[in-house]
Amino acid sequence: METKTKANRCDICGRSCRLTARQHECYMKIPERVDPVYHPSFEDPGAQELYFSASAARAEHVRWRLFPEVPEDTYDAPVRKALGREAEAQLFLKYNFARYQLARLQEQQAKKPSVKRAVEMTHWHEQVQHVREELAAANLSLVIAMAKRTRIPNVEFPELISEGNVALLRAIEKFDVSRGFKFSTYACRAILKGFNRMAGKTGRYTSRFGVNFDPELERSDYDLHRDEIERDELVEDVRDVFARNRAALTEIEQTVLRERFGLDGKGEGKTLAEVSRVVGLSNERVRQVQNRAMAKLKNVLGDRYVAA
Repeated sequence: METKTKANRCDICGRSCRLTARQHECYMKIPERVDPVYHPSFEDPGAQELYFSASAARAEHVRWRLFPEVPEDTYDAPVRKALGREAEAQLFLKYNFARYQLARLQEQQAKKPSVKRAVEMTHWHEQVQHVREELAAANLSLVIAMAKRTRIPNVEFPELISEGNVALLRAIEKFDVSRGFKFSTYACRAILKGFNRMAGKTGRYTSRFGVNFDPELERSDYDLHRDEIERDELVEDVRDVFARNRAALTEIEQTVLRERFGLDGKGEGKTLAEVSRVVGLSNERVRQVQNRAMAKLKNVLGDRYVAA
């Protein structure tokens, strides 16, 4: 026995929901608008008995399916008995009568919501889904037939099947059995139109993105730029150690390194002669101060230090 949903305020009931969980879920999946293909027989008082009673004529057919593990376009489907003209017409009338009933109830529900009507709507929505599945299963071979005749560059066979299935479902919704045509005539054109749209989209995409991204073909350029990367990282480390004076440099040592290598980032380094004029020492004395200061930096930086 199905349990009812929690006693929350419900848009359908206007208070605590009195629908079962399954009914509520089904109701929420009903499209906002249902457009059945109308037939005069739907107005008959006995229409429901004609299409949905236990004694109603049933369309006997062999359900057709393509197993997902056999996706190749070389797959030869076994011959299946298609729906006869009368059986097909009966199934489409049954499908659209269920949609007609659902649309009628939907219109009434929009004016004045009712729990009883909501339950009835879920019943007809389930009937719509069931009959549509029957129609799709009976005509899946049309998708395979059209896909095997179609070749679109850069489109795999399973992608064609997927697009064809969507087109088949659209054709089921739009087909008018009263015009006297077989559904296969209408559906094949709809499927081919779907393939043409897919070809157009694929062509435009390929023209803009000529090469598909393949992560396996991507290679890192780290090896090519490793020396440059390590040098930049070392410079940043040296500047950080210098800025915080983590090497305990004296004032003269800081001045020599700053002027010699431009560690303050404000300019390029100077020659020994230029630095000697700034600090007032001989070139040799400046060299000694520089070497002592660099040794201190080396102790702090450890193995990452590379003498220039």
